[in-house]
Amino acid sequence: MFCGTLATPNDRSMDRSIVHIDLDSFFVSVERKINSKLVGLPVLVGGSSDRGVVASCSYEARSYGIHSAMPMKMAKQLCPHAVVVRGDTEQYSYYSNMITDIIREDVPVYEKTSIDEFYIDLSGMDRFFGSYKMATELRQKITKESGLPISFAMSPNKTVSKVKTGEVKPNGQGQILQGEEKGFLAPLSIRKIPMVGDKTYQTLRDMGIVWIRTLQEMPVELLQQVLGENGGVIWRKANGIDNSPVEPYSERKSISTEQTFEKDTIDVKALKEVLVSMAEKLAFQLRSEEKLTACITVKIRYSDFNTYTQQMKIPYTSLDHTLIERVKELFDKLYQKRMLIRLIGIRFSHLVQGNYQYNMFEDTTEQIQLYQAMDLIRKRYGNGAITRAVGMDKRHSNFNPFGKG
Repeated sequence: MFCGTLATPNDRSMDRSIVHIDLDSFFVSVERKINSKLVGLPVLVGGSSDRGVVASCSYEARSYGIHSAMPMKMAKQLCPHAVVVRGDTEQYSYYSNMITDIIREDVPVYEKTSIDEFYIDLSGMDRFFGSYKMATELRQKITKESGLPISFAMSPNKTVSKVKTGEVKPNGQGQILQGEEKGFLAPLSIRKIPMVGDKTYQTLRDMGIVWIRTLQEMPVELLQQVLGENGGVIWRKANGIDNSPVEPYSERKSISTEQTFEKDTIDVKALKEVLVSMAEKLAFQLRSEEKLTACITVKIRYSDFNTYTQQMKIPYTSLDHTLIERVKELFDKLYQKRMLIRLIGIRFSHLVQGNYQYNMFEDTTEQIQLYQAMDLIRKRYGNGAITRAVGMDKRHSNFNPFGKG
């Protein structure tokens, strides 16, 4: 049973002005800013070989049925004249940070949910500026200063704003007023509802459900019987009900782990093996939570208890091999005293939501499948079920990075 009181979209106590901002085909837009000759062409961003993966594609390419995460070979077959561009994570991170800085300067509360997507809470601003006007001016400012096209929508909640943004893209804007949420959603495909992935979509299609209107008219108890707890959440979203707050964004959000050794050591090889295991553990945690990191910190505490850290900003990623190499680089820069070490640690910060496939511009479908297979094994049998050979011995010694921290 669905418990609690169901709020209605017309509840005036819930009046809010929530803006959803989405950078249109972000990777492609950045590439076009760098190379204007790409404007108007079907562009594929991703691995350049046939074994690569499409990380992003232009709207011209989408008209051929191409979508992100599609094998590059298939995309080229659908659109043989498409221009393939190898991804540049440094440039994408640069522009993402630039836009974050612009938003930070101009709005009271914002949430960065991915490298190209934001929510902004302008509730109560109507009495001062006019929320929709303020959002419009912010969009114009971002476009002017970054040179990138963006779309936005404003409504009383995050779900409706996100769906409306999808309807006004590319390079558009729109608004759904209080009380219009349910009517706006009704004629749209159930695919438009956030949370409805391929599996849920197929389940609903097997029930004969195509349009959101049908979900709105169904008893919530029936959806819960079929989809469990998510059924209630999807029913509420279908009815335009979403009271989730805009979570203030902080670059201090992080995950970390550290290891205090039973006996102080100067064994550099062993220390690096521990760092590899630590990085693997944290990278798996990132992918499990569908997050990306843009900042790595390595910490060393010597036997005299003096503690030092070294930090590095990186393009957004959650991939083991990328993070491990950066961690090793930081350790080499940090470990200068050649003294006995008591503790080492790693922290990944500046986290945002994101899929690790976006970073695989030079990686193959086989590598993506390998990561997915490894993660599946870890989820089923535990984090230590599979690891790189370099860290295997340390899992059974005093250097176990999972024993403490």
